[in-house]
Amino acid sequence: MAAVLALDVGGTKIAVGLVNPDGTLTYTLALPTQADQGTEVVWSVVAELIENALERAGGRVAAVGIGSAGPIDVAAGTVSPVNIAGWRGFALRDRVAAAVPGAPVRLGGDGVCMALGEHRHGAGRGTRSMLGMVVSTGVGGGLVLDGAPLHGRTGNAGHVGHVVVDPDGQRCRCGGRGCVEAIASGPSMVRWALANGWTPEAGGADAKALAAAADAGDPVALRAFRRGTDALAVMITSVAAVCDLDLVVIGGGVARSGALLFDPLRAALAERAGLDFLAGLRVVPAELGGDAGLVGAAVLATLP
Repeated sequence: MAAVLALDVGGTKIAVGLVNPDGTLTYTLALPTQADQGTEVVWSVVAELIENALERAGGRVAAVGIGSAGPIDVAAGTVSPVNIAGWRGFALRDRVAAAVPGAPVRLGGDGVCMALGEHRHGAGRGTRSMLGMVVSTGVGGGLVLDGAPLHGRTGNAGHVGHVVVDPDGQRCRCGGRGCVEAIASGPSMVRWALANGWTPEAGGADAKALAAAADAGDPVALRAFRRGTDALAVMITSVAAVCDLDLVVIGGGVARSGALLFDPLRAALAERAGLDFLAGLRVVPAELGGDAGLVGAAVLATLP
């Protein structure tokens, strides 16, 4: 069977992959999005990636799956990523279909694709209902419930980064107030730490530096991580109670801090998850890393 061509569209980079039915990637390439260069420049990046992948595949693929940053509109096949200013109502599905004639094309949110990838071929194998999350420069997510992806009315279900955990909190870039992303994303934790007395060593103030400082015992850095994990725990408990989840899989740059994130998060969940059916909820690191979105987009493309 021919491979599936998968696309993962983000504000920093766009990736393409050829994915076999067993979830293995036989080819992948990523290029900078050039998000500030206008509508057609960004599309030219996608077109170049597709051309390279088709050449590698010998001109034939079974289907095309697209995972895109949102908001998206699955029915219309359009995307309006917050961090790609030139794409507002951009007809991504139709443009891709024209570039890969004869192959069925399916569009989904990047969070749903990440969750699908981990559910079928990663840390979520064998689970019934799970939340897949990326904690990095933002907080994104997607839901697989009873084995099927939850898209919602427009394709934007699972935007857990914009669950409100502090009604009186600071403004989020989405326009709301008190979203978990405004507290628990890497840049948000760094901003809070800097405002509360953290002095980073030479080399810059980013989430990696903050994690190193916390590992070294810096009290402000540790408080920043604890504040972030508490916000994540509030959100996860709420989503798990609504959706009756088995598992939460977390990937992304902040998740790579390991025990620094997962130990206090599990402790906070144990304290907050009081309902009996939440007692068995597990929270684990992602297995597929940055490939989860591509693998999940390929899964999406082949669903009935």
